[in-house]
Amino acid sequence: MANRKASMTDAERIKALLRREKPDRVPIMPFGGAVAFCGVDNGLTIAEVYNEPEKTLEAERKTYEKYGWAFMPYLAYASCGAWEFGGDVKWPRGQFDMAPSVSRRPVETEEDAWKLKMPKDVSQAGMIPIQTEFFKLAAEMFKKNRPDNQPFIGLPPGGGAFTLAGNICGPDTLCKWLIKKPNAARHLIEMASDYLIMISEYWKGLFGTGDILMLNAAEASTANELISPKQFEEFVLPYDKKLAEVMLKMGYKHIYTHICGEQNLNLPYWEQINFGDPGIISFGHEIKLATMARHFPRDIILGNLEPAIIQVRTAAEVYEAAKKNIEDGKALSNGYIFSPGCALPPRAPAENVMALTRAANDVGWYD
Repeated sequence: MANRKASMTDAERIKALLRREKPDRVPIMPFGGAVAFCGVDNGLTIAEVYNEPEKTLEAERKTYEKYGWAFMPYLAYASCGAWEFGGDVKWPRGQFDMAPSVSRRPVETEEDAWKLKMPKDVSQAGMIPIQTEFFKLAAEMFKKNRPDNQPFIGLPPGGGAFTLAGNICGPDTLCKWLIKKPNAARHLIEMASDYLIMISEYWKGLFGTGDILMLNAAEASTANELISPKQFEEFVLPYDKKLAEVMLKMGYKHIYTHICGEQNLNLPYWEQINFGDPGIISFGHEIKLATMARHFPRDIILGNLEPAIIQVRTAAEVYEAAKKNIEDGKALSNGYIFSPGCALPPRAPAENVMALTRAANDVGWYD
């Protein structure tokens, strides 16, 4: 298929969607910044990605330009929380390591949970100093020499209170405590929620809110394989709803959230959260695009190609899968951004990743 001539930059496409306007073509903005893939694509080890902010930002800039994506500077990892509350992390070293992982949790017993203290200085907690340096560099780039594919300074990491609490004590422990020790579980979730409000205020103090797309409720541990809808209603919804409300009162206009894994039964609760005007809702391949559009009629839908396809299938198969997702997404009235349904595999073959862009350039145009 022949590509059409673009009339918008990638940044303009995202901005148009946020104004509830239709862009010339479906934009691509990979979930979570594809940070590890960008590093590997530019010769960095994954450990370097999480420890060398200047190198990581430059790697992201080059990869986003190379593949034709809307540039969203991002540096975070799914296991955040343990280190920030006094535990330890292990840096990725092996062939199958994708990100930092928890090597020691700050909470192992119920007694530990009740003794846990908030970080004395959030700016020095865990990975926050590294992330601060990264986002300061991203802000400087945005203000002085903004790439035409960059709509925002970046995507400062927040998260969801339940998943953060699970990282502090272990998801298995937290899920057991929901039943056996609900007061301890609730205490940890409340602490995690308070911490996320603190970190949101911290990012606001550094960068303001006007050029920030804020991440809220990246909830990997609330999938229905782990907790029931009833438990979601009691232990997740009140805290993520409160955090979104606080963020909007702070002045953040658009909140990005990721609903990770099989969460179809939780969607009636997710839809009660206000993520902005509009928010951007990312989700896994386990949920259909049309289902998300029905539950979030006022928000932009971002998703949701199965990441494993990009890793293990041929480029031709990746192209066909991406084309189907894009054609389905174009039919939504919400506004749609194409992305993998979770993190882009760090070592995905380059030809498979380029197949995503080819699909968008071939079938992503609006009439």
